[in-house]
Amino acid sequence: MSKVGILMGSKSDFDVVKPAVNVLKKFGVEVEVRVISAHRTPVEARDFALNARKNGFGAIIALKC
Repeated sequence: MSKVGILMGSKSDFDVVKPAVNVLKKFGVEVEVRVISAHRTPVEARDFALNARKNGFGAIIALKC
């Protein structure tokens, strides 16, 4: 099964994504939460997106606060 990547721009956003992480895990979905800012680390964000499928991600949830 593919995993889900949850991206947020700051560690302080974790409280917002935590309920989604809990629900996905409840259904047995592997979740990887990453702090990647499209503004502060655009190259890292680009590389993550371009390599997501190769790295086993079937979906990406990106938080914008």
